[in-house]
Amino acid sequence: MMSKPSLKNIAYVFYYHRDNFYSLNAIAGALETDEIFESIDFYFVPSRSKLIDTLEEVVKKYNKTIVGISFYTTQLLETQDLIQTIKRKFKNKTIIVAGGPHPTGDPFGTLQMGVDIVVVGEGEETIIELTQRIVNNEKFDDVKGIAYINENKKYNYTGKSNIVNLDEYPPFPVKSTRFGAIEITRGCPYVCYFCQTPYLFGTKPSHRSIEIICKYVQELKNYYGDLTFIRFITPNAFSYGSKDGKNLNLEKLEELLFKTKEIIGKKGKIFLGTFPSEVRPEHVTTDTLDLVLKYADNDNITIGAQSGSQKVLDSCHREHTVQDIYNAVALTLENNLKINVDFIFGLPEETEEDIKLTIQVMRDLATKDARIHAHSFIPLPQTPFANVPVKRIKDLYKNEIKSLISRGFAFGDWKKQERIAIKIGNYMKKLNLK
Repeated sequence: MMSKPSLKNIAYVFYYHRDNFYSLNAIAGALETDEIFESIDFYFVPSRSKLIDTLEEVVKKYNKTIVGISFYTTQLLETQDLIQTIKRKFKNKTIIVAGGPHPTGDPFGTLQMGVDIVVVGEGEETIIELTQRIVNNEKFDDVKGIAYINENKKYNYTGKSNIVNLDEYPPFPVKSTRFGAIEITRGCPYVCYFCQTPYLFGTKPSHRSIEIICKYVQELKNYYGDLTFIRFITPNAFSYGSKDGKNLNLEKLEELLFKTKEIIGKKGKIFLGTFPSEVRPEHVTTDTLDLVLKYADNDNITIGAQSGSQKVLDSCHREHTVQDIYNAVALTLENNLKINVDFIFGLPEETEEDIKLTIQVMRDLATKDARIHAHSFIPLPQTPFANVPVKRIKDLYKNEIKSLISRGFAFGDWKKQERIAIKIGNYMKKLNLK
């Protein structure tokens, strides 16, 4: 009688969704820096259906299967359904570890969805130590930066993890060749009340050094050759090297761009001030635009305006003026660059008068050939606006944005975001999580 083949030790299956692979790249990259990497097989699965199919096979081959998931609040309901499907089909054959913006903002609610362990905040150091414990069948109750339900069915949060030194970890997994944008700055001093970034990563910016950034630019060059495209992840595209994130250090930023360009060569391309990193309006100056024109290959930049009402801007703690928005648009267009301007509809404390002011600003900018990027307000956990009731977008906004879209002056998923916001609001109320 033939004996059964022995099972491999552990598989790490990442739900490598296109909206979340930047954060998963950081986690997978961190795991590659530890010797534990040699004892793990990694799977990167891009869709829900492929994830289920992959797990069907993986759980048969490994002693343990970790499922890594990162998600935003906008993905809350679809992620909940996915987690419940995994739990129903695979029972206790998987360990679901979740991190990212929503799990960090609402770890208890995420555990209630069926997740086994939540990584709270910066995850590089935490995920290595946690995975070591799982691989070695050891307790993980003293691993900082996680939340879980203990054996007594009590919620347990182990406390904040150490601040991550970005230079100690790669921005993406090199050995697994899952490349992407390079995170150059983490943390934001502008505590905008609708944004999770400062609450996830703090208000003091930390920067990956030029030397280390260039190391990974070279990795991309080695892999892609002459057609290497470089994108940066940062809360504010012009703030690299700044000590406080507010007073710019353009000498440092130019050094980064110059050295990056040296590595990728004439056929390589740098994108600065576009997705996934926009620009604050008051930081659009002749000097910053000169850097875009000199080193970058994008023909446009994106700025965050959010409202055309100074009262609403102040209530959101934006720390810039309506005039800053006008100035940024005018200066950008004067320099022969296109510009996209983000606005958020339905912000808290917004009155009909505020809506009319915002509409007027959008009209003014459209006449100058700026494009409006329309968003709907979604309350995010752990922000000052987390408990604000979700409102339907006013007809004033709807009529105006439809007119701008029909003339080619606006775009965005604001209608989809409005539907999601209402569903999420109802879900959070139902679970009494707000």
